[in-house]
Amino acid sequence: MNHIVMNSKLHQAKITSADLYYEGSCTIDMDLVDLCGFHINEQVHIVNVNNGERFVTYVIPGERGSGTIGLNGACARLAQLGDRVIIMSYTQVNEEEIKTHKPKVLILNEKNQVVQSNFEVENLKTLV
Repeated sequence: MNHIVMNSKLHQAKITSADLYYEGSCTIDMDLVDLCGFHINEQVHIVNVNNGERFVTYVIPGERGSGTIGLNGACARLAQLGDRVIIMSYTQVNEEEIKTHKPKVLILNEKNQVVQSNFEVENLKTLV
């Protein structure tokens, strides 16, 4: 039997842009994409901490080092600039893998810089 479990998470990311007329997706700074293990075009679930909205979209690349977390298309209506969101990806694991699976979690500050991680991040101090 396979189980769907959280694979990675950006916690308390701050919305920095919204483009209602873009075709859709979530723009994420590529440094954050790489660090948390997201992939371009990967499905992500987003929870808006400010208003409780929950929605599904996919990742597109944002400029490295920019701190960009942008909502595009219809999901741009589900958050305001400055709202804090949790962005999560999921994976499937089998009965053996579920016993040892540990998702990557990055906690961000108000500038979308990593301030805490549950795994070793090389040069974490340079990201803050």
